[in-house]
Amino acid sequence: MRPFALINGFTCTKKVERSPFIVIFSALALFFAACPSNALAQAPPATEQAPAPTAPAAAQPPAQAAAKPEGAKKPAPPPPLKHLKIGKIVLSGNLRGRSETWGWFPTPGYDDSYTSGAMILRVALGQQTKRLDWLMEGEFPVLMNLPENAIAPGARGQLGAGGNYFAANHQQDASAIPKQAYVRFKGLGGDSASSLRLGRFEFSDAMEVMPKNATLAALKRDRLGQRLIGPFGFSHVGRSFDGLQYMRDTAKNNFTFFGARPTEGVFQLRGTNELDVDLYYAAWTRQLSVHSAPSEARLFGIHYHDGRPLTKTDNRPKPLVPAESENIRINTVGGHWTSAVPVRGGTVDLLGWGAGQFGHWGRLTQLSGAMALEGGYQFTKVSLKPWIRAGYFWSSGDGNPADGSHNTFFQILPTPRVYARTPFFNLMNLKDAFVEFRVKPISKVSLRSDAHQLWLSNSSDLWYAGGGAFQKGTFGMSGRPSGGQTGLGTLVDISADYAVTRYTTLSFYAGGIRGGSVPALIYPAGGPHPGALFVYFEFVQSF
Repeated sequence: MRPFALINGFTCTKKVERSPFIVIFSALALFFAACPSNALAQAPPATEQAPAPTAPAAAQPPAQAAAKPEGAKKPAPPPPLKHLKIGKIVLSGNLRGRSETWGWFPTPGYDDSYTSGAMILRVALGQQTKRLDWLMEGEFPVLMNLPENAIAPGARGQLGAGGNYFAANHQQDASAIPKQAYVRFKGLGGDSASSLRLGRFEFSDAMEVMPKNATLAALKRDRLGQRLIGPFGFSHVGRSFDGLQYMRDTAKNNFTFFGARPTEGVFQLRGTNELDVDLYYAAWTRQLSVHSAPSEARLFGIHYHDGRPLTKTDNRPKPLVPAESENIRINTVGGHWTSAVPVRGGTVDLLGWGAGQFGHWGRLTQLSGAMALEGGYQFTKVSLKPWIRAGYFWSSGDGNPADGSHNTFFQILPTPRVYARTPFFNLMNLKDAFVEFRVKPISKVSLRSDAHQLWLSNSSDLWYAGGGAFQKGTFGMSGRPSGGQTGLGTLVDISADYAVTRYTTLSFYAGGIRGGSVPALIYPAGGPHPGALFVYFEFVQSF
């Protein structure tokens, strides 16, 4: 580790005098954390369309959906959060602090076990009127106690997220980023259902409209949203998009078109500039009722273009992988279906998702696909509201690195941690069979535990991780050789989220990995089943 000084209970990775921004940040953080919520409670925030920031999507605790039995009286919605109002302008934001502990697969001679931390302050000014919304938001991340020796040579690579942050930033530990700056025009051409947003903003696929049914909303947030496009909100920097979003939203139908370029960020503290990556997304979503079961269907299409002249991460041997100048141009078409079926004593939920891809992976022809099938049952008449779910995910891998075709499903620009709560893999060349259990012992506490059995889809392809482009000189997806094996491992985890107040949330997560044959070949010091661990504690204070 580098020399450090204690800042706000975390160990900072540099001497304070070399980073005066930390002093300013700490003073602001302490002010907003200590300021009583009711002292800022002077103006109600706007609705979902309002220009008010929230905690990063992946960091927000997943609320337990409780489907109401037929005929039950719906509870009154909670009053909106209140923010400080300066004239007609709303000041809002949040402060997030997290301590992360990684125990990576055993790698002697390197930092394979360490604890690091981060503080992220987001502050926004915005206004909402009948015809126009606008928002300007700044983000101020600080990284603390990063490991200096968590990058091993060869396939072993970066040993957990701490290695990613150090590789991207080295001696830098803080920054200030223009996170969002946009204007939204409403009622275009006299059509009250239409709106157009221009500027820099965050975007997640599938989240452009939320169903009213609580079960469907929870599925969309936790099992559909950010699967292919997301702000990577679990990371300490995240990403934004510079572009436009047109939406026409009615009671039953939503049409969304999105075209933008992603910014740098995610693991890199420099998150201001755009990348040479173009992204286009169009989707039609319809709310349905099938035999009295609330349902939702979506069809979508995505075009992804990466113009960065980088060597691509794939399974071709290095002598066959030139430093290609040819761009990536991939088209993705797909859809999803969800349904919440009321039955005696509870609700059965069903989810299906699928996507196919075609285009060009540099000099190779792209042809790939992925699918997910899930189902569950929630006991709505039991006080704890237990919810049991299970599912299976599959994405294609490439079986022949020399045939001129690239068949690995490409996950584009997702938030990986939504689907890999211990993020040592992503949804490329993957088979994932899982069970999930949720319960609410009291109204303010949500508990969740998942168990995943993970395999590579094709033994000739790689073990992939990462969330896509975030630097000009780094591809964004890592790949480790499979050695002709497919066993990735077993992941079992547990999380707890406690809503202390409507403004303050505490979260805990712990995930343990029993590695399979693929990690065993790369990390032989761990034996035939090398183990790994990821634990974090987090607080989010909104204001």
